[in-house]
Amino acid sequence: MTVSILIFLPIVAALLTLLFKNEMAKHAAMFFAVVELAIALYFLSGFVPDASLQYSIDAPWIPQFGVYFKAGIDGISMVMVLLTTALVPLIILTTYEHQYKNAKAFYALILFMQAGLLTVFTAFDGFLFYVGWEAALIPIYFICALWGGENRIRINIKFFIYTFTGSLFMLIGIIYLYLQTPSKDYDLQHFYNLSLDASHQSWVFIAFFLAFAIKMPIFPFHTWQPDTYTEAPTGGTMMLSGIMLKMGIYGVIRWLIPNAPLGFLTWANVVIILSIIGIVYASLIAFKQIDGKRLVAYSSIAHVGLIAAGIFAWNIYGVQGAMIQMISHGINVVGMFFIWDIISRRLGTRDIGKLGGIAKVAPQFSIAFLIIVLGTVALPLTNGFVGEFLLLRGVFNRGIITAAIAGTTIILGAVYMLRMYKNVMQGELNELTATFTDIKGSEKLALGIICALIIIIGVYPQPLLHLSEAAVTNLVDTVSHKFITTKF
Repeated sequence: MTVSILIFLPIVAALLTLLFKNEMAKHAAMFFAVVELAIALYFLSGFVPDASLQYSIDAPWIPQFGVYFKAGIDGISMVMVLLTTALVPLIILTTYEHQYKNAKAFYALILFMQAGLLTVFTAFDGFLFYVGWEAALIPIYFICALWGGENRIRINIKFFIYTFTGSLFMLIGIIYLYLQTPSKDYDLQHFYNLSLDASHQSWVFIAFFLAFAIKMPIFPFHTWQPDTYTEAPTGGTMMLSGIMLKMGIYGVIRWLIPNAPLGFLTWANVVIILSIIGIVYASLIAFKQIDGKRLVAYSSIAHVGLIAAGIFAWNIYGVQGAMIQMISHGINVVGMFFIWDIISRRLGTRDIGKLGGIAKVAPQFSIAFLIIVLGTVALPLTNGFVGEFLLLRGVFNRGIITAAIAGTTIILGAVYMLRMYKNVMQGELNELTATFTDIKGSEKLALGIICALIIIIGVYPQPLLHLSEAAVTNLVDTVSHKFITTKF
C-alpha cells in the first residue's frame, strides 16, 4: 500500500458524498474522514521513524515534461499526515449542529481540500507539490464564498488574490529549478543537489518565500487573514487555521530552505525580524478586539510568528519545536474557534463586552474553554508548552534579546486570552447570557477529544517528537553542511 491511497480516497469520498441527501451528507463525510484517519494510523503502525522515505510511489505522469507522481512519507510528512487526517473528522464533527444550505457540497469541498492538503504534505515532485497547493486553495475559496458572512465576496477576493499571487511566484521558482536540473525533471532530491550561486539562490528564496509567507501568514503579508478567518464559516476557518496555514510552514522546512540555503543565509535575519514584529504587533492588536473570533485570528498570527522565527533559526530545537507546535496549534485553534462558534450559535453574538457569567450556567463548557485557553497560552503540561519551549530554545541561538522579544507571545498571549476568558465566563449573568445552555452531544464529544489531546500531548510529547526527530536532524544537518563555512 502506498501513500497514493491517502491522496485519492478523499477525492472519491467527495464525489460519493455529493450523492447523499443533505442530512446524510455529513454522516457520509464523517465516515470517509474516519476511514482516512484509520489508514493514516495503519501507516503509522508500520512506520520506521528514521530519515527514509516510506510508503512511496514514483510513477510516470507526464514523463515527456519530466513530471512524475512521486510521493511518500518520512518523519516530517508523517506528522503532517496525522495532523490532517485527525483534524478533518474533528472539524466535521464540530459542524454537526449547523444546518448548511446544500450541505453535501459543503462537505464534499472539505474532502476535496483534504486531498489537496495531503498531496502537499507528501509530494516529492515539484509539479505535484504545486498541483496539491492549488488544489487545496480552490475548495476553501468556494467554502468561504458560498457559506461565509455578509462581507464574504469582497474579503474572499482579497484572500484569493493574495494567495494566488504568491503561488505564481512559487511556480516561477519551481520552473527555474526544473530548468537547472541536468535530467530536466521536478524531483525534489534533484533540486536539493543543485549548486546555484548565492545570487540565484536569493531569487529562488524570494519566489518560494512569498508564497509561504502569505499562506502562514508572516507580517506584513498577514492582512488577508483576520478578515478571512472572521467571515468564513467556522468549518472553513478551522480548515484554514488548523491545517492550511501549515502548508506554508511545511513548505519553508521542506522546499524553501533546503532548495536555497545560500539565499536563506542572506535573508534569514530579515525574516526573523519580520516574524518577531508580527508576534508583538498581532498580540497588541488582539488586546483591542471585541469580536472573539477576530481575537483568536490575531492570536494565530502571533503564534505563527514564533514558529517562523524558530524555523529560520535553523537548528534541531527550532525545527522540532515547529513540528510539534504545528500539531498543538492546529488542535488549540480548532478548539478556540469551536468555542466561539458555540457561543455565537447560542447567543447570536461574538461581542466579548456583551457576555459574562456563562460559567454559572454551563460548567462543562467552562472547563473545556479553560483547558483550551491554557493550552493556547502554553501552560506547562499542556500541548502548547513543549512546542513553544523548543522554539524559544531554537531562537535563543540567535541571541538572548531576540529570544526575549519572541517570548512575549507567551506573556502577551496569556494576558489577552485569560482576560477574554474572564470577561466571557466570569462575572454576573445578564439577560443574554442567562439563556446559555451547556454543551451536549457532538459538542461535548468534540471538545472532549480536543481537551484530551491538549493534556496527553502536554504530559507525554515524546512519541510525536520521536516521529520527526531523525528526518529533521538529517535535513538540518544536510542543509547546514552546504553553508558550514558561513557564519550566521
